[in-house]
Amino acid sequence: MPAADLMISTASTEDVAPRERIGFWEEYNRRALVGLSCTSYSERGLVARQANYRLGDVRLADISGNAHAIERTPQVARSAPKDSVFLSLLVKGEAVFLHEHGCLAATAGDLVVYDTRRPYLFGFSSAMRQFLVDVPRELFVRACMAGGVPAPMLFGRATAREGELVVALRSLLEAPRPDDPALTGGAVLGVLRMLADGRSGGRPAPAAHRSLLIIAGDYIERHLHDASLAPGEVARVMGVSVRHLGRIFEAAGTTPSRHILERRLQRAHEDLTGTGGAARTTIADVAHRWGFSSQAHFARRFRARFGITPSEARAGR
Repeated sequence: MPAADLMISTASTEDVAPRERIGFWEEYNRRALVGLSCTSYSERGLVARQANYRLGDVRLADISGNAHAIERTPQVARSAPKDSVFLSLLVKGEAVFLHEHGCLAATAGDLVVYDTRRPYLFGFSSAMRQFLVDVPRELFVRACMAGGVPAPMLFGRATAREGELVVALRSLLEAPRPDDPALTGGAVLGVLRMLADGRSGGRPAPAAHRSLLIIAGDYIERHLHDASLAPGEVARVMGVSVRHLGRIFEAAGTTPSRHILERRLQRAHEDLTGTGGAARTTIADVAHRWGFSSQAHFARRFRARFGITPSEARAGR
């Protein structure tokens, strides 16, 4: 829990009459965080708490509550403008994040990054807690990701290092330095910059391509199981041509097709050599799980990449 002397404001609906809680919560968020509308699905009504802290140039909100949904509609975005990027780290519960390009499913430990200028709906199906970092968009573009966030992104699952960075981010937010909160805020931006670099392979890329490369990688990561995933689909979702998508990946030293294949092979290798439940499934199941059209095709690609067959990888585990 952040130190009390860093706190800007706090609020709770528990002492508010149940029928007045939604209005109270919406008004508090409008003043303290962002304009939104709220819906409660509990017979008890909305039971929620929020504390807001200042960490140098960024702000932190520690939010907990029962099942509910918050929505920033196009109308609200116009009437209550906000020019920030939000980093929502889910500490407890499960959630869905709906936006104009699709839907993200988040569980405890996941980080969702999104632009407050664009409409969204965040729904929590059970008791929840999240750390929400409010970063002015200009600062985010300068310090973290040139070009901003064209579409919401989910961090925490792509690689072991990404998971470790999200855990490090949570540690920073749980115990910011009371003697130098700006230092904590700077460290938060640094972690996010490393997350962005990890998605782009850590290779230098033109500033105009960097954000698109990260977004494309995020979409690919979440659809690796789909055998029909191809560069054309990725380009369509991102609103660019296949040729332009190729230029974006060229800046990172690869192609969209090679990147998709490499990520599938890496995930399959993790299943075959790991110690979890996936290690007990058949090789055919692993091939199907990561989008390969046949076990024979998977075996050929796997051996070309790792120098051993899938069976030998499993046996050497």
